[in-house]
Amino acid sequence: PTDKPELLQTAFLILSDWAQNLTLDPVEIDKERGVIIEEWRLSGGASVRMQEKPLPILLSGSRYAERMPIGKKEIIEKFKPETLERFYKDWYRPDLMAVVAVGDFDKAAVEGLINQNFAPIPAPKAPRARSSYEVPDHPQTLYAIATDKEATMTTLTVFNKLPLREQTTVGAYRQQIVERLYSGMLNNRLMDITRKPDAPFVMAAAGRQIFVRTKEAAFLNSIPKDGAVERALETVLVESARVAKFGFTATEFERQKREMLRSYERYFAERDKHESAALAEEYVRNFTQQEPLPTAALELALHERFLPEITLGEVNKVAAEWVGERNRVVMLSAPEKEGLVLPDEAKLAAAIKTGAAAEITAYVDAVGSAPLMDTLPDPGTILRAIPKEPYGITEWDLSNGVKVVLKPNDYKQDEIVFRATSPGGTSLASDADYVSAMAAPQAVAVGGAGKFSATELRKVLAGKVAMVRPVLGDVEEGLTGSASPKDLETMFQLISLYFTQPRTEQAAFDAYKAQGKAILANQQASPDWAFTETTQATLSQNHLRARPMSPALIDEMNLDKAIAFYRDRFADASDFTFVFVGNFTLDTMRPLVERYLASLPSAGRKESWKDVGPTPPRGVVEKVVRKGIEPKSRVGITFTGPFQWNRDSRVAIRALALVLQQKLRDT
Repeated sequence: PTDKPELLQTAFLILSDWAQNLTLDPVEIDKERGVIIEEWRLSGGASVRMQEKPLPILLSGSRYAERMPIGKKEIIEKFKPETLERFYKDWYRPDLMAVVAVGDFDKAAVEGLINQNFAPIPAPKAPRARSSYEVPDHPQTLYAIATDKEATMTTLTVFNKLPLREQTTVGAYRQQIVERLYSGMLNNRLMDITRKPDAPFVMAAAGRQIFVRTKEAAFLNSIPKDGAVERALETVLVESARVAKFGFTATEFERQKREMLRSYERYFAERDKHESAALAEEYVRNFTQQEPLPTAALELALHERFLPEITLGEVNKVAAEWVGERNRVVMLSAPEKEGLVLPDEAKLAAAIKTGAAAEITAYVDAVGSAPLMDTLPDPGTILRAIPKEPYGITEWDLSNGVKVVLKPNDYKQDEIVFRATSPGGTSLASDADYVSAMAAPQAVAVGGAGKFSATELRKVLAGKVAMVRPVLGDVEEGLTGSASPKDLETMFQLISLYFTQPRTEQAAFDAYKAQGKAILANQQASPDWAFTETTQATLSQNHLRARPMSPALIDEMNLDKAIAFYRDRFADASDFTFVFVGNFTLDTMRPLVERYLASLPSAGRKESWKDVGPTPPRGVVEKVVRKGIEPKSRVGITFTGPFQWNRDSRVAIRALALVLQQKLRDT
């Protein structure tokens, strides 16, 4: 906290001590060895092992391939204290330090504290040279395959290692815009593929990132379904080749430019509301990676300047620059399990050849200019307005029974958020229909709204900032969303459509189920999942409605039952409460609320949720799960009992938890 100067002074003193006055007591060093080894042990697992295995190939010929940043266990166990002292003197020195301070404080006072605590640190007389290690080029494609018995997912990444690019010029910034236009449009195409039931992957993405200090990489990343690795590799390469051969369409290009410009308009509008931590991270990257620090105003100005002049031809050229055999590494990480056959290097190479030889046709961008709603609903009325001035809140009772709660504020200039809730939720579904009911929001989300599929809806909303999402919990159903004040009516139209015209597509729902099953297919290999499953089953006494998500559970989902339950829960808006918070006026909201909320269907049903369990077991229950190959364990203790559900009780239980956490930390 910055409202207590003595705490701020102490914080800078601590930083200064870390920077120059560590005692490096041999006894404390020996104690810390165990702490570091414990951190290394606890961080172990399939993800870490899978990250380490490909490094000798991925970074072949470079010192970066020799070890992970935490180092080697035997070195941590045996290094001499004087080695650590030499390291400290070599690298904790003024010319390699930066002090970043962001927050609500007096600038002059903080500058004074920085000078007071850090200016006296002496510069070294003979500073040790800081080394960077090159990652050698290679003309051919390399392959890195890693498997693990505890892995829960297959990942396939095609890396093309590239030289570090210039970042500090206006021209470099312009080129980054070009490349982000390219990756954005390619990612949209890859996302559309995932919405097909026969898609070979559940996710795919393209981009460019800093690889190591001396190298960047363009990547094509995917999560293949079991048994579809080669087809996933072919698909991502074919999509890249499609762009290289035919380019993107003019309509894709215009949509992506609108989306990008709109995002920077919002970034500029909220420039005074950016989190201090996020700003501090930017300044750190500026120091460590020389990332530029343009202001929000400059970034918006550069996008307004460059987006109109960047040509589609410039963007299409990126495909050839990012994809090719030179400096390419294909990295495959996958589970080891019976029945799962993975391709070897030869089969991966053959998949690349198959993709390169494929007959490629131009992409067809199915677009339309139709409005979200062909006919607007007839407005209802606001029956009663109830101001609650101490809280800055106004409540409106509508003619169809809907209640609206409004709290205008300008904390964020370009945002209005809302949530709508009604009691009931899946507690009102029969046991036979429960699983399908649980999937209802996803069924609608992947199906679209009104006359638009989910893919078409994304295109129609390009350049607009408006989002609405159906939600369905155990005891309530509703909607949640947000919009820019500019696009407020679009958000209200989406609300109306999700109530009155939810759309479903069997193919999209099948794709959603296939994705879920692919993601969960190998979860049983994870020790953490086994622990969580056992805990959940024990606490719920294997209740039907407390089963963890699994491929078998997904198989029970039925689209007809899901949409029937959804339509029933949203057929009557009379017990819904809408809460809006953001940058609006009551005069702006009034006609939108009357037209789009007061017109929602109303049947006057009086409903509430049901208590359908589960109930925890009585007495003391102990369960032991033995799983995993790492030398680590996990313990969970859960207490259950009667509880009065009110604000005071909730505050008391949270306070108790904080006290217990502190006591555990202190011990």
